[in-house]
Amino acid sequence: MPNKPTSTSTSTYIARRDDVNPDQGLKEHGDVTFADPTNKKYPLENAGHVRSAWSYINQERNASKYDPDEVETIKGRIKRAAKEHGVEIAAE
Repeated sequence: MPNKPTSTSTSTYIARRDDVNPDQGLKEHGDVTFADPTNKKYPLENAGHVRSAWSYINQERNASKYDPDEVETIKGRIKRAAKEHGVEIAAE
């Protein structure tokens, strides 16, 4: 994994994943907000995608592809989008 900026607080940096083609996310969803904008994963443009993003990032097979601080960043972005779209998400 490439070197990441270090910080004592939660970082917003998400490393580029080798198993993902960000162009695919753009092709499928267009120029929308993603919870993982580096890899174009977890689109947040509507309530349905917000629910899906929350469900997927809480599955171990998906979360394990990220460092714990990256998962927290992604979850924070999904939580903010949920509020914006009036979506209630389950507690972790």
